[in-house]
Amino acid sequence: MKTKKLIATVIASVLAIATLAGCGSTSKEIKFGTNAEFPPFEFIAANGTIGEYDGIDIAIAKKIGEDIGQTAVIENMEFDSLLVALQNGQIDAVIAGMTVTEERAESVDFSTPYYQATQVIITKEGSGITSAADLADKFTAVVQGYTGETCIIELGYKYESFKKGTECIMELVNSKCDAVVIDSATAAKYVADNEGLVIVEDSEAFGNEEYAIAVQKGNTELLNKINKSIEKMLSDGTIADLGDKYCGQ
Repeated sequence: MKTKKLIATVIASVLAIATLAGCGSTSKEIKFGTNAEFPPFEFIAANGTIGEYDGIDIAIAKKIGEDIGQTAVIENMEFDSLLVALQNGQIDAVIAGMTVTEERAESVDFSTPYYQATQVIITKEGSGITSAADLADKFTAVVQGYTGETCIIELGYKYESFKKGTECIMELVNSKCDAVVIDSATAAKYVADNEGLVIVEDSEAFGNEEYAIAVQKGNTELLNKINKSIEKMLSDGTIADLGDKYCGQ
């Protein structure tokens, strides 16, 4: 009888300790997948907003975590791997300057869009490229999986795809290609950082597109929470302020 009482006491003590430990633990994490090669939306920094990661999207992810009572963490991976990782449950959501498309919407659910952009051409000063039509007999660099790649494929022009935007820019700087097609805000950052490059816009060839956060198909609970946070940030000017902050760096 004494042995049974002793065992019961030990079990009760263990359960009490576990309960206390649970009360003192941090909130549940929400894991965002991104591709930190897309400034000013996501990039690696010495002192990031979340760990070593910074940018408009990273700041949005952190605020979403705060709004839903969870700690936002970042998983950095290749852009082409993001939706696969989401479908496999490796991450909870994707925030990576991802354009909403009908094809992507077949496999994931998208949040309320939080940013509008378009594709532009980056080329060297004096290249003679003034529109997308001028790329017909040129060689263009694009990022694999990005909307720019889709646009060039649809135009039927010669191109090569790379894993990172910086690789595309280095191809252009080193005269190994004639142009880069990429999202407008990121293009502005690359042009500001590399002397001799200019942006060419062509609204007829490249229409407006919207960035949104992707979640697993049917995960309405998380989607509703994310939407509520995004709509709040849109209405109170938080996202506009983040755009001013990071685009001006």
